[in-house]
Amino acid sequence: MASARKIIIIGATSGIGYEITQLYRKQGWRIGIAGRRTELLAKIRSEAPDQIETAQIDITCQDAPNKLAELIDKVGGMDVFLLSSGIGSQNRDLNPDIELSTVQTNTVGFTRMVVAAYDYFKRQGGGQLAVISSIAGTKGLGAAPSYSATKRYQNTYIEALDQLARMEKLPIVFTDIRPGFVKTDLLKNDKYPMLMSPQYVARKIVKAIERKKRHSVIDWKYAVLVFLWKLIPNIVWRRLPIHN
Repeated sequence: MASARKIIIIGATSGIGYEITQLYRKQGWRIGIAGRRTELLAKIRSEAPDQIETAQIDITCQDAPNKLAELIDKVGGMDVFLLSSGIGSQNRDLNPDIELSTVQTNTVGFTRMVVAAYDYFKRQGGGQLAVISSIAGTKGLGAAPSYSATKRYQNTYIEALDQLARMEKLPIVFTDIRPGFVKTDLLKNDKYPMLMSPQYVARKIVKAIERKKRHSVIDWKYAVLVFLWKLIPNIVWRRLPIHN
């Protein structure tokens, strides 16, 4: 077990993060998982106590990087960092609490954790930094303004860090994973088109990380959709009644 590769997964207590944890557990990795719900963390660790370490981390809190460092020590290092934490919802009424909470998690919390992971890999001399963003960052979605805007921020931030690492001659691999609609707690009904199961998406994500892909849109149907979205002029896009 000492020679096993090591991954830290932030946001692993449910949905995609949980399914990814199960896949890496079956592959024999040493795994550090983090989330806000301690009871779920304990339950997951009980499934493989010799393989999984846990930490209660809220990425919106300033102490999150210190807790990440403690989790890395418990695991015995970190070869891959995966940030799976994020929130989002439709907000046509522009409820300010929803908008600002989304920004706090998806930009401030995101930045806090990605910077901590980058600094660790810089000191270590390499590693792989992966994040789960979304195809929502492709265009501004009127039904979910803060969600689509924060996902665009994530795409651009990772792009900038990739360039920074090259400038500093650091062998850090960056993987930006962009799923479409996934049946998780974020999407509490089946009214979304092309809804994918978290198990299916998790398998695709693990494969993308294994192949060290720079970008990965999941899956091919969404890759086609994103390609078409990019072709739509803004003057046309603003008139489209895009709902679910």
